[in-house]
Amino acid sequence: QVQLVESGGGLVQAGGSLRLSCAASGLPFHNYAMGWFRQAPGKEREFLATIGWSGGATYYAGSVSGRFTISRDDSKNTVYLQMNSLKPEDTAVYYCAAAPSLFRDDRPVTAWGQGTQVTVSS
Repeated sequence: QVQLVESGGGLVQAGGSLRLSCAASGLPFHNYAMGWFRQAPGKEREFLATIGWSGGATYYAGSVSGRFTISRDDSKNTVYLQMNSLKPEDTAVYYCAAAPSLFRDDRPVTAWGQGTQVTVSS
């Protein structure tokens, strides 16, 4: 059974940083592209970032490019999202996702985490 478990969310002041982690099990992690999405109240789920096999390729949404960094540690079956210069509009539930290939939307995603709340105060 595939499981993606996020951690690292919380409350932070604007301008601060957080690092999210997503531990994966039940899938050949090194053969999967991983990524992050978020969903704010009343809004659609938004793609943020994706990282390919062995971290060789990454892609970011324009809204987070330059502020967020995705990385992975295949020895730990874990993907990370380092979030810097956080803004109140970054407040959302953040979700980890897995897909067989690099992705820029949710159509190829085959597994989701349960989500972790990030709240940025002004």
